Amino acid sequence: MSVPTPPVARVEPVEITQFGHTRVDPYQWMKDPNWQEALHDPSQLDPAIRAHLEAERAYADAVLAEATGDLSETLYAELVGRMQQDESTVPFPDGPWEYYRRYREGGEHPLLCRRPRGGGEEHILLDGDERAEGLAFYGIGSASHSPDHSKLMVSEDDKGNEDYLLRIRNAATGEWLPETIARVYGGAVWVDDERILYAVRDDGFRPRWVKLHRIGTDPADDPVIYEEEDEGFFVSPGRMLSGEYVYIHGSDHDTSEVRIARTDDPDLAFTLIAGREQGVEYYPEHHGDRFLIRTNLDAVDFRIVEAPITSPGREHWTDVVPHEPGTLIEGFVPFAGHLVRLEQRDALPRIVTRDFATGTEHTLAFDEDAYALGIRSGYEQDTTTLRFTYSSMSTPQQEFDVDLVSRERTLRKQQVIPSGHDPSQYAV
Repeated sequence: MSVPTPPVARVEPVEITQFGHTRVDPYQWMKDPNWQEALHDPSQLDPAIRAHLEAERAYADAVLAEATGDLSETLYAELVGRMQQDESTVPFPDGPWEYYRRYREGGEHPLLCRRPRGGGEEHILLDGDERAEGLAFYGIGSASHSPDHSKLMVSEDDKGNEDYLLRIRNAATGEWLPETIARVYGGAVWVDDERILYAVRDDGFRPRWVKLHRIGTDPADDPVIYEEEDEGFFVSPGRMLSGEYVYIHGSDHDTSEVRIARTDDPDLAFTLIAGREQGVEYYPEHHGDRFLIRTNLDAVDFRIVEAPITSPGREHWTDVVPHEPGTLIEGFVPFAGHLVRLEQRDALPRIVTRDFATGTEHTLAFDEDAYALGIRSGYEQDTTTLRFTYSSMSTPQQEFDVDLVSRERTLRKQQVIPSGHDPSQYAV
């Protein structure tokens, strides 16, 4: 087998001195000072860098073609044969509608859909395949409907640089609203039917600002609600399950802080729950007259505390689920009548439900010796239905709804393996 000659990058040593130390980088020339512009427009990349990258790509293609022949196509066909191409999610109800995603046979991008609650005629809110037509790349960052279901907000990336453009369309007619918002980090959240919170990146691609947009106004005039001064922190907006609060979450690798505002506040005045403290993380959710907060404060494996909405600071935190060393609380959902938490204990996940009225707890049981679990909150807090996922090394993913009162489970979805799968042939 003849192997082509690999390209060799030229060496141009550059001395870099930082923090009293000097190092030599022979390939500093590959860091284009124009990289921000190149991310938006690849034609702006330094021609010398582009030439070397294209030579490396040609070399890789030649080596793989020589080594694998038609094997890559065979492997691709086998992988596709193990995927259900017309995949769809289980609808999540929200008021009069239920929302879901699905793929068409042979399609590459999702269709965002809704239908009347309980079933009925499908309404396609966004056709990802149609949006991607003619583009070298297309990706949906996030999508969400307004509280009154009249509008769809979607962030899209058509370059592959994860720099999203936010757009809004009429959910009933599909008509796009005139305003677009650039450089959005991931997604955005609805404050109410007319206001949107979103994060914007700086020149270093760090989500630094949170802005407020009102439908029908010029995004250039959007006010900055919050600016993060710490270069190690990222910020992102969110909306609590109750729909009564939005928040701004700021964090680095091991520290977080959260600001909250009521969605019915015309001024959208944010207040800080608790100031950042190195190494302390906390994640609040609204429940009635209190916040429930998952935190690692004095709890290496996390605990769940509560605090009054009028005084949510650390000095008012009291235990709801105390810290238990060796039991890691990974997440929780505060439904109206039940608290659901996902934990790790003895190297296995478990879902624990608590009835707020009686304090009674119940742990969901499973037959296999090893498995993975996940919980999904959906759109509604006032419900007695929890959706969770289950899978193991022998069982493809299943999706269940469980009634938190009767504890009855309903299998809503079973992952289909078109090429065939028999769980009985495996032991875990």
